[in-house]
Formats: sequence, C-alpha cells, structure tokens
Amino acid sequence: MKAIVDRTRVLAEGLATIRTQFQLPGDFPTDAEAEAAAAIGKSPAGDHIDRTNLPFVTLDPLSSTDLDQAFTIERAGSDLILRYAIADIGWFIANGGPIDTEAWKRGETIYIPNGKISLYPKALSEGAASLLPNADKPCILFMVRVDPNGTATLDSAERALIRSRAKLGYATVQPSDLPSNFNELARRIAGAEDARGASRVDPPQQQVVEQPDGSFTLEFRPMSDMEQDNAALSLADNLAVADALYAHHTGLFRVMGEPDEWSIRRLRHSAKAFGLDWPKSMSLEDRQRTLDPNDAKQAAFMLAIRRTGAHASYAPFKAGEKPWHSAMRATYVHGTAPLRRLADRYVTEAALAVANGKVVPDWVTAAFDKLPNVMNRAESKAGQVDAAVLELAEAVELQGRVGETFDGTVTDYDRKRGARIQICDPAIITRIPGELQIGDAVHLRLDVADPTQRLTRFSLA
Repeated sequence: MKAIVDRTRVLAEGLATIRTQFQLPGDFPTDAEAEAAAAIGKSPAGDHIDRTNLPFVTLDPLSSTDLDQAFTIERAGSDLILRYAIADIGWFIANGGPIDTEAWKRGETIYIPNGKISLYPKALSEGAASLLPNADKPCILFMVRVDPNGTATLDSAERALIRSRAKLGYATVQPSDLPSNFNELARRIAGAEDARGASRVDPPQQQVVEQPDGSFTLEFRPMSDMEQDNAALSLADNLAVADALYAHHTGLFRVMGEPDEWSIRRLRHSAKAFGLDWPKSMSLEDRQRTLDPNDAKQAAFMLAIRRTGAHASYAPFKAGEKPWHSAMRATYVHGTAPLRRLADRYVTEAALAVANGKVVPDWVTAAFDKLPNVMNRAESKAGQVDAAVLELAEAVELQGRVGETFDGTVTDYDRKRGARIQICDPAIITRIPGELQIGDAVHLRLDVADPTQRLTRFSLA
C-alpha cells in the first residue's frame, strides 16, 4: 500500500475531469428521484412471503451499503441448502418508468475512488432495496441445493421478506459470525470446479482507494480467502439458475470462448520465464488452480492468464446453441447483483417465473435480446474509467520523481506494444518499447510523470 500525496488537489481535479471526459452521469433526473421517494414507503407485506424468522447475514467490503445478497445455510441430510436472498429492486420500480429508463442508459454502477455512479437512485440502491440489517427487506429468495459433490440445483424461488441479522465485513468477520456450514459449502463448490476443470483466476487487483481522512492509496490487493468463499455462494446460485433457465429455453447467459493454441503456447513461455514449473501433461486449468496470488512471480503469471483469456460477454438463449463459459466450464449467468448490474434484474425475474412453473413475462424475454449491447457497452466504459483512474493515480504518485529508478519485472511482451512491466513499489504497471524476456528483472528510469495528461513514461535505466 502506498499513500498518494495530493496537496495540490491534482488527483481530485483529475477525477472530476474523468467524469466529464467519459460523460459519466451525475444526479438522477427529477422524475426518477420522485419515483424513488414514492417507492420507499411501499409496503411489501402482501406480495412477499414472510421469512424474517430465518437468520440471514450479509458479507461484503466494510464500506459497502448497496447490499445485493444475504444468505443462510442449513443441512438436509447429506445436502446443504443455501437460501440466497437477492435484492428485489424490480419490485420498487415501474417498467418503462423514469428509474427504469435511466437504468437502461447507465447499464451498471461505475466505481471511482471519490464516489460511484450508481445504477439506481441511492434512496433505493443504498436504502430501501439494499439488504441492510435489522430491517424487513423484500427480496427474491432462491433455495439452492448443493450435494456432497458440489452440484448446485435450484429447488425453489419466491418473493420473500427477510431481516438480516448482521452486516459482516471481509476485514473483520469471524468464523463464528457465519452459518456453521459456510466453509463446507464453499469447499464443495470449489471441489466441483476442480472436477469440471474450471478456473477462477483472481490475481491481485491494482486499485486506488480513498481513505477515511480523504487521502488515497495506490495498492495491489489480493482477494482474501473469505472473499473467495463468499464468491462460491454467488457462483452456486448463478450455476443453479443458469441450468434452470437453459432447461426452460430462456435466459441471458454469460459466455466466454476458449483460449487458442497460440495463447497457450505463449503462456507456457511466460511460465518458463518466471521459473514456474508447468508439466506438458498438465492443462492450463489445472496449473492455474495451484497459483499463489501472494507470490510475486505467480501473481504476475495470474495477470498474464487473465489478459490472455477471451473476453466474456452476454448472449440470450438461442435454440440449438449451448451457452458456454470456458473459465467456468459450465452454463453460467449473472443474477446476483441487481443493484449494480442491469441484466441481473431480468435474470432473477426469469428464474422466479420458471421455478414456479410460470411463463417468463414478455417484457423480460424482450429485454434479453437488447441487454447484450447495453451491458457490453457499460462494461467497456467501466473498464476505460478504471484504466484512466489508475493512469491518473500513477502520474500523481510519481510527479516530482522524474529521473529516479525503479525495480520491476517483465510480465508480458507484445511485438506492437512492447514489454509490460510490473513495479511493486509503488504499485504500478507500465509498458516500454523493445524486446525483453518475460520474467526478467529490470531497472527503469522515470522520464515523464504528467498528471494533467494522465501520463507516465519509463525507459530502461
């Protein structure tokens, strides 16, 4: 972690420029805010089954207030039953109304260090619709059965009223705070991934974080074991919902193609350069499951794998086509974050219908055809904003240090773009022209650090 000194407010001003450059929306239209204010007082008692007696909890970053999921787990013989509550944002808003119209323009919530651009008005996404503790909250409640082999099946779905007992945070949660079968369920899901040959590659994230005192840090942050276990719950629900939707010939699926032979050969050269053993008889999926994100060389190799993989996208159900996600080695959907992704609201509505033997509403089916373009465009913009924020933070961190040298490791090479270098202190990734070997330790001289252009430039020292 590295503190960023921003005494001249260059970083703050740069973040404001990014909002303007990428035309990020500001406040919601007046009619959307009015609809949200009216929806807050809406009572769900007549539309949702009372499940407030069940001991639900949420688990998220400590600072999160837009809580999409709450869960409780129980045993049923040798099976585990995951009751997974998903925020019912669709119940609060009218299809085609002011909030819905604005959400289709935004697509997803975009996060930047000094605030976020929410998909829905905060009165709903961080208030009435969020599964915050100690209050009755409407949700779509999925009951997912996980057998000893980790196979997840959707048993039922209903609109329900729940009351979360606690808002747990990754940094402070204790095992005693969680349902007794939490780790066992995560272990089963991970075991099923191994059996399928699936791979969740979770390299350290380079990110800019605002601190309580208003300063910022630039850091590499690996995903904790608790985050990975919590992600397994979401994965179980998404896999179970995907199978149910596909069986009923409907849905919006997350799809990803297979890496080509050239990509695999290139990764094998990268592993060799990093000094990592990768037997010829071992698949990429098997090798990457053994990587340790807290080891610098293995983390760099994980980043290389992430960059090599095909880009994931969305696709509606089509007769005769099997939607496939190569990393998951399964049919897969996104349906657990409706407060942050537009598509998830429609996936959960479809799953609710098929689980109860009903026809998926026409407005949901019609949305499946339009959502891929909307979501792909929103994802692209979010990625561009994220890259711009990191470029800005790097330039701010390095201003005044032109001429200094830094130690780095070559993590990738591209004939057109040159060598990709990871500098650990500060947490910066850069490129320089020239042919370098992946895995090489290099010394770089900083030649340019210009926050106004979000530009840093290095050369070999």
